[in-house]
Amino acid sequence: MKSYNSIHGRLFMIFLFSMLGLLLIVSLVYYQRATEQIRDKVSVVAEKNISQTAGLFDLMLKGYDGVTKSLNSNNELMRLLHAQPTAASVAAVNMEHRITDILGVVFYSRNDIVGIHVITDQGTVFSFDRSIRTETMGYVGQPWYSELKQSTGEMKWLGVYPQSLMSSDIDRPVFAFGRQLFDLSSLKPIGLVLIEADASAILSALSNASLAPGSSVMIRGADGKEIIRSNAVKEDMNIIPPDWPGDIKPNTVAVREWNQALVTAARINMAHWTVIGVTPDRELKLEVKETQQFLLTVIIVLVLVATIVATFVSRSFSSPFKRLIQQMKQVELGNFNGKVHVDSYDELNVLVGSFNRMVYQMDELIERIKLASISEKNAQLQALQSQVNPHFLFNTLDMIYWMLDERENDRLGKVILALSQIFRYSSDWEEASRVKLRTELDQLQHYLTIIETRVGGRVQTVIEVEERWLDAEVPKMILQPIVENAVKYGLEPLSRQGILKVYSRQTEDRLEIVVQDNGLGIDEEALSQLSRLLAGTPILELAPEETNARRGIGLLNVHRRIRLMYGDLYGIRVESVRNVGTTVIVSFPIPEKEELDA
Repeated sequence: MKSYNSIHGRLFMIFLFSMLGLLLIVSLVYYQRATEQIRDKVSVVAEKNISQTAGLFDLMLKGYDGVTKSLNSNNELMRLLHAQPTAASVAAVNMEHRITDILGVVFYSRNDIVGIHVITDQGTVFSFDRSIRTETMGYVGQPWYSELKQSTGEMKWLGVYPQSLMSSDIDRPVFAFGRQLFDLSSLKPIGLVLIEADASAILSALSNASLAPGSSVMIRGADGKEIIRSNAVKEDMNIIPPDWPGDIKPNTVAVREWNQALVTAARINMAHWTVIGVTPDRELKLEVKETQQFLLTVIIVLVLVATIVATFVSRSFSSPFKRLIQQMKQVELGNFNGKVHVDSYDELNVLVGSFNRMVYQMDELIERIKLASISEKNAQLQALQSQVNPHFLFNTLDMIYWMLDERENDRLGKVILALSQIFRYSSDWEEASRVKLRTELDQLQHYLTIIETRVGGRVQTVIEVEERWLDAEVPKMILQPIVENAVKYGLEPLSRQGILKVYSRQTEDRLEIVVQDNGLGIDEEALSQLSRLLAGTPILELAPEETNARRGIGLLNVHRRIRLMYGDLYGIRVESVRNVGTTVIVSFPIPEKEELDA
């Protein structure tokens, strides 16, 4: 029983017997159907090849037709050909150069053009080709010349020739075509154009249409005359049905078995030609033999492979491992809540159990670290919130003392009420550490009531915060320490009227509350030290003399609380000019629309 449950025993039996049985069934079915399907597939492929080849020739001939039409529609070329300057004159040389330039533009527009020749009715020849000679071959009396002269402007596809018709040193097959040129104003013929293209593109297209090495593809004209073929076959004319190509209809593909061969044909509409493909039966039998040999080879190889691999692999082995791998990927992504359930081989069960225990311990450890981090951050926040400078309380109590002495009971009532509101607001940290901006501004008004009473009207306050931001949530007790610094260090020492302004503004990605005064300002050294404090140096790392810096702790307290809640991109920025004033900018993330609508 133990041996059966081992990886070696179970995998060998299951995989080997399953593979051999499946291989036997598939081989028998495949062999029976292979012979029937090969001929059907060959017919479909032959039909598709011939259709694509015919379409390719139509596109190719349309391109060539467009080249000749572009020449006939070139007004400059027609005007030059119509003019007949005196031979060997400067005008004649200039005209020849301009005509050659026009032909050169067309020549280099296609890579397969070998030569372009324009013959006027007066017998003048203008050529642009790939030869290096300057003289042209004789053309008068040539069949192709007579055929072009007898045309009425339609394209004449002359066929494939072993060498150039006009250039003696171009000794390679060319495909020639041309048409008469007409003066577009008088509609009278003024000459003809002969274009020679590289025949290798046609031969390559015919070769690609062959199904087998013994196949042949040829092109025949409307009169049955052969224009070109890819390669010769033993059976010549008798292998093609006698009614072809006359019975081939446009835009159709004809398939027929004739004289022990598969014959396919399609019309090339542009030139009224027919492309015909011939594949003898002996080539089809070779396909069947190759299939038999391939099948036998595959069977032998698969039997050997199945016998060897059966010792190590099986389908029943892959499933539990796939589940284990999937769970490992989840662990890599940070998901430690999953668990792999596998009841398989003894070795695999031990592996999965160890993995599950490891994931559980990792999840427990990460949770501990997370809770410790949260506790540490809460402790830091509570420590920062507790650093409220008590000097304001002392000043207020001192003010209450002298007001009682002067018996100004009405003003005293307002001050005591404002002070009670301040203490109630600042002492309630357990309910929430963030409040609406509206609430924070109400608290600031209570504070300003006390300040305005204490300084005797020497400080004028202006609050201009947009209505749309009043419902935004901000950290609690952030504006009072800033305003307190502004009054104590900037405005109280003034011998003139002081102005304190609190307003809001929006930048690209943040909301800013600006506290601005026209007080004494901060000297450059103190401002530099304060900026360094706000740049991110922890309080515990500051030297004692730095922590006593003017405005340092109050602003740093607010700055640290904002960064703890929103991140390092937000906080406090201070700008100041000595004897001009100080501006403190407090920045937060732009509130979400749902938050403002709440």
